[in-house]
This record gives sequence, structure tokens and C-alpha cells, in this order.
Amino acid sequence: MPHIHEKIDFTATVFVVYKNKVLLRLHDKYKKWLGVGGHVELDEEPNQAAVREVKEEVGLDVVLVGKIPDVKSEAKCFRELLPPRFMNIHYVNDTHQHMDMIYFAKSDSDDVRPEGDDISTDWRWLTKEELEKNELGIREHTLFYALEALKQVVG
Repeated sequence: MPHIHEKIDFTATVFVVYKNKVLLRLHDKYKKWLGVGGHVELDEEPNQAAVREVKEEVGLDVVLVGKIPDVKSEAKCFRELLPPRFMNIHYVNDTHQHMDMIYFAKSDSDDVRPEGDDISTDWRWLTKEELEKNELGIREHTLFYALEALKQVVG
């Protein structure tokens, strides 16, 4: 998808958990192990973007983990969304940033089958022990999110 703005875009990243493993993918462009995700499009909410990106990139149907706040409003144009577990902002290049919303999700399957154009050709389901060994050279913040996903989703 094209950028919404030349300086900053909103993105959603999902750490998908199946049983006692979390899914990481090797990003084709950046050659870094990351969660699954991408840009929030103009016509969607971040929660929708998170689920859509997982479906496109790895072909999994997921349920986002968390609780939608029970906030009452009489306004017809008001709806609470599932808040991300974490957020960060990072530079993609010298002039463009991503404000990234980090979600955790459950999958009923580990059968990765990419469907969209922006697919990963290398992905791994990793246990806590494999993450802690970090033989893939995963960056610290990605390790943190992946381990937190396992802790919060599996227990």
C-alpha cells in the first residue's frame, strides 16, 4: 500500500501465538525477524489492519488478545477499539517514520499459507527457549514482544 503521509504512517504488528510458540517472519525488504504486520489503510481501524495483515502475509485467521474497554457513550460515531499491547515509533528511513501498534493474537493453526502480494518466504514458530537462545539474531525489542506474547497468551 502507498504511504498515507510522506513523513509518518500508522502500522500494526501482530505476534501470533499457536500453542506454546510465537510466529516470526523474516521481512523480505529489511532482512530482519519481525512480527507479522503492515500499514493501517485509510478505510480501516487498527484492529482490522492487524487481522488483515496476518491473513495476507501468512494466511492465518487470528483472534486478537485483550479486552475492549467497557466505555459507554451516547455518541453514534463512538466505538472503543481493542488497545494495542504496546506502541513504538521508529524511523524507516531518514525522512519517514512508522507509529507501530503491537498486538498479540491467537491462532487455531500453525499452517502458514501466505495469500497477498507482500508475503514472507521465511517464517518460524519459536518457543520461549528458542527465543532465549536467539540463534537467529533477533533484535532486542522484537524478542521482548515475542516473549511477552507467549507470557500473556499462553501463561
